[in-house]
Amino acid sequence: MILPMKITRDTPDQLIVDNTPWLLGIAISSSILVFAGIGVFLISQGNWAGLIFFVLGCCFGIAGFAAFVRRTQLILNRPANTATLRTRTLFGLTQTEHKLSNLIRAKLESTSSTKGTTLYRPTLILEGMSAGPHPIIPSYTNTKMPDEMVKAINGWLTASQSSGPS
Repeated sequence: MILPMKITRDTPDQLIVDNTPWLLGIAISSSILVFAGIGVFLISQGNWAGLIFFVLGCCFGIAGFAAFVRRTQLILNRPANTATLRTRTLFGLTQTEHKLSNLIRAKLESTSSTKGTTLYRPTLILEGMSAGPHPIIPSYTNTKMPDEMVKAINGWLTASQSSGPS
């Protein structure tokens, strides 16, 4: 499940687009607490099957949290000439940095689901040492978010090029 990314800063010098999936994190954490609570209750009642409920509920919940809860942030910084993609998960921070001058544009990548639905994800197109497409998010979605993000990035790139020195 991909939740919408939002623009947190849009100035001529910097564009920051990020996603912090608070709702998803809270929902998964709540399910872990519910399963753990039911398991502890069953164990306290003398039903040792509650231990299986507790362990499986916690294991699947933590695995789901680790797999699906990730903060993604794209920072385009004109003064530093950097395009930085940060992803923070339960396992730590991954950061990839490219020269902003190598960023040609953003585009939509598409694929088809098994049900025949077209799914999209936003991708950065780079030239230079890192030439080629670089997905901003790892998964595809059928929401409007990828298109809106591509338009925001391309609009920022176009606006900042036209407002340069004359």
